[in-house]
Amino acid sequence: MKPPASRILVVDDTPANLSLLLDALTEAGYEILVAESGRSALALLDHTTPDLVLLDLVMPGMDGIATCLRLKERAECRDVPVLFMTAVDEPEQKVRAFAAGAFDYITKPAYPPEVLARVATHLQIRALQKSLADELALRVEAENQLSQSLDRAVVLADSAGRIVFSSRLAENLLHKYFPSNAPGLLPAGLEAEKALVARRFSEPGRSDLQMLVLEERGSPPGPAALTRLGLTPREAEVLYWIAQGKSNPDIATILGANVRTVHKHVEHIFQKLGLETRNAAAIAALEVLRPAK
Repeated sequence: MKPPASRILVVDDTPANLSLLLDALTEAGYEILVAESGRSALALLDHTTPDLVLLDLVMPGMDGIATCLRLKERAECRDVPVLFMTAVDEPEQKVRAFAAGAFDYITKPAYPPEVLARVATHLQIRALQKSLADELALRVEAENQLSQSLDRAVVLADSAGRIVFSSRLAENLLHKYFPSNAPGLLPAGLEAEKALVARRFSEPGRSDLQMLVLEERGSPPGPAALTRLGLTPREAEVLYWIAQGKSNPDIATILGANVRTVHKHVEHIFQKLGLETRNAAAIAALEVLRPAK
C-alpha cells in the first residue's frame, strides 16, 4: 500500500501571501492544512495531529511563540517539528523561537525549493526518531516477555525434582491437576496424568537440569498455534486477539503493552502474512485456530 502523505499545518494570518509556497508543498505531495491564527491552529489540533508545522512568527493576538508554547503542551505534538517563518532578522527573536520549541526557521519571503528541502529533512529526521523509539519499545517488551514467560507452561527442575523456575501458566496447571502437591517439587504422578502432557527437554551430556513444557490435552488452540504462520510469540498473541475482534487499544490493555507497540506488531503481521486488513488477518488466524475434527 502507498504510505499516506505527510500532513503539514501552515499557520499564517495572511495565507494569500503564501500561495506560491502552498502550491509547491501540494505539488510535492504533502497534505496541507491552513490556519489563519494561533487560536484557530490550536482548535484544529483538537481533531488532527500534523507531521510538521510551518508557523508565522509575527501574528496579531497570539503570536507564533505563544502558539508554539501552547502546541508543545500537547503530548501528541511534543515531537512534531515546528519551523518558524519570519521576516524579522533579530537574533533575540530567533533565540526565543528556539526556546519555545522551534526546530528551524525560514526567512520570508520564502523560497519554495529551500522550504521543501528543510521540510523533507525534518520529516525524515522525525521518521527515523519514531522508528528508533518503536524498535526500542519492541526490545523492551521482548525482554519483559522473556523474563515473565507468561505465554508458556515452562518448568525447570533439577535432578532431584526440585523446581528452580516455573512460569505462571505452569504453576496454574500444576495446582489445577495436583492441588495437594508440595510446593517447589515436581508431582510424583506427573507422567501418569492423562489430561496433562509433559514434554521433557535436556541438554546433551547434562543431567542436573531439565526443562518441561506442560500442555493440556484437548484444550482449544491458543496464541502459540499461530506461530506456525511465521510469527513471533508476541505477534501470535496480537493476532489471536485480532481474531477475537479486539481493537489495538484493547489488545494493549490485555497484554500490558504500549498501544504504539501493538500498532507495530500489527504492521509486522500484515507484512509477514501479505495482508492489508484486520478482517483478512482474523480469517487467517481462525483457519489455524479452528479445532481439528
